[in-house]
Amino acid sequence: MTVRRGFPPLLIGLILLVPGCSGEDAPRVQIAEVGRAAVSEVVEAPATIAARATATLRSPAGGTVAKLYVRDGETVDKGQILAKISSPQAQEQLKQARKAERQASKPVRLGGGLPAPNISLAGLSTGTSLDRKVARDFQRARAAARKIDDAGLRKQLVAAVDTAEARHRAQRAELNKITQGLTRSINQVLAQVSGQLGASLGGLASSMGSLQAVSASQAKAAVRVARTTVDGLVIKAPFRGVVTLGGPSGGGSAGLGSLLGSLPPELAGQAGAAGGAGGGSGGSGGGSGGTVAAGVPVSAGDAIATVTDVSKLTLSADVDETDVLLVSRGVKAEVELDAVTGATYRAEVTGVGVTPREGTTGGVSYPVRLTLGDGTYDDGGEAPTPKPGMSAVVRLTVRESPDAVAVPAASVVTSGRDTVVWVVRRDGTAERRVVKLGAQGDATVEVARGVSVGERIVVRGADSVRPGQNLTG
Repeated sequence: MTVRRGFPPLLIGLILLVPGCSGEDAPRVQIAEVGRAAVSEVVEAPATIAARATATLRSPAGGTVAKLYVRDGETVDKGQILAKISSPQAQEQLKQARKAERQASKPVRLGGGLPAPNISLAGLSTGTSLDRKVARDFQRARAAARKIDDAGLRKQLVAAVDTAEARHRAQRAELNKITQGLTRSINQVLAQVSGQLGASLGGLASSMGSLQAVSASQAKAAVRVARTTVDGLVIKAPFRGVVTLGGPSGGGSAGLGSLLGSLPPELAGQAGAAGGAGGGSGGSGGGSGGTVAAGVPVSAGDAIATVTDVSKLTLSADVDETDVLLVSRGVKAEVELDAVTGATYRAEVTGVGVTPREGTTGGVSYPVRLTLGDGTYDDGGEAPTPKPGMSAVVRLTVRESPDAVAVPAASVVTSGRDTVVWVVRRDGTAERRVVKLGAQGDATVEVARGVSVGERIVVRGADSVRPGQNLTG
């Protein structure tokens, strides 16, 4: 809802109530002179008192509240220990993560290079028992041939033995060549296969090295998460403020705890660590809403304590879209609280949001942040300090003119796109005058252009006046 307020103008001269002369039943109009006055345009919007910061601290893992170091409403300093959680599960996860990290850090080695196999086929080398037997057989044959008395036949037989021995030697030499060639071919093939196998093993070793690096990285990450979870079991205040044990009710943490319990240990630990990190508004994420005391079991994500920094209070106002363009940083405001009747607090705009919110009447509104100053009662007494969450109404002075050409708001008539006032000419007839308005109060408005101080205008019944109508007869 928007309310615009101002101060009544200084209307110079007498206010005249005269009948119009255009007809017997013409309505009566009121005439006054334009003067100067201070005019203020005020936008009114609902608001809520907010703390400078609020953090709900949650258990990073399932366990038991081992010890509480604070009580409800106690003021704590940044870094002060609020509670300790006993969680054997978190400790075991850290132990397993470290074990996995040590295992992943061990190098994976494949056996040293495979030697190329070497095959040697047996050849007919000299000096073997077969060679000696064959030599003896040729000697016996030659000796038997020499014993023949017939010289011609003896000569032929000895020549035949020599020829056979020569052929034997030639055949043996040729066979040795064939064997050696075959040995070289086989060894070349084996060497090639061994080289290909070595290259494959080298690629496998490289892949295994990459996999090991990834595994080691994951193991280190798991150790960091597990260590963060264990460190989060000691719950500390993120800033100075007032502590409230537990968190906002609403049943949100029960679902969160069940969900975390159904996750794998490493994921549950990671989610719990994120929840136990602390930051966030008091109303987000839900909380256990139950009693927090030593010995009470907790699940991962359950709220242990909420710390609220009340050193500097702020206001969050919802300004309607029809007025938000008039609001800017530095605009002054007055605030009234439902809880403190008869008191007014000072405030100043520090920021205007751009994210729209759906309004109750179908339009949208925009968040406006203000700092909250001291408050005083109507009699001048000091008003009490509000608490976060209290409801308020802010009145933002969006435009202010201390010495404006001012006319009553009732004298202004909208005609199509024009803003009009009726000016009384010297002869007493009505003149339609288009004007431009400045600051618009509830009772009076500023005329930036169109009329001057001292001119007479219609201030009542303006919507019934017609051009040329006699207003003074």
